[in-house]
Amino acid sequence: MITLSNCALAVIDVQGNLAHSMSGKEALFTNLRKIIAGAKILGVPILWTEQVPAKLGKTIPEIAELLDGVPLVDKATFSCLGDEKFLREVEATGRTHFIVCGIEAHVCVYQTVRDLLGAGYAVEVVADAVSSRNAENRAIGIEKMKNLGAQITCVETALFELMGTAEADKFREIQKIVK
Repeated sequence: MITLSNCALAVIDVQGNLAHSMSGKEALFTNLRKIIAGAKILGVPILWTEQVPAKLGKTIPEIAELLDGVPLVDKATFSCLGDEKFLREVEATGRTHFIVCGIEAHVCVYQTVRDLLGAGYAVEVVADAVSSRNAENRAIGIEKMKNLGAQITCVETALFELMGTAEADKFREIQKIVK
């Protein structure tokens, strides 16, 4: 179970033209903004990556603006854990659970989740905040992650699970995000 004290959020490769070629991109972008904004409000540490930005472009502005001040890891490996800087960032959080979102579900998100699970971390994949260029590849990626032991969640479930109660200090702020 994710809690405010045990989890961090990983936002993977929401970049340039690739991001704009995702299946269901408008819903994806909306949900990415919600999970990132919610994590910031709740004080959840955030890790952020870009896959070879010189070729794929920078993170799209509507996501990048929410990540201002969050350290960015440029990588070439498909699995974020294949990058030493990202691995150091993961370890520096001291967290045991990771909430994962981004693109593409069947490549970088899948391989990162696979490696996080292999390293002993618990993982929750935010299904409504991950995508691939086509819906079939997205579904395959989510199924593979689930079969490896990742929990599948959605933005609202994750944020409300983190709060645990309607009496949480940040409940009203989170409620505004998800509506």
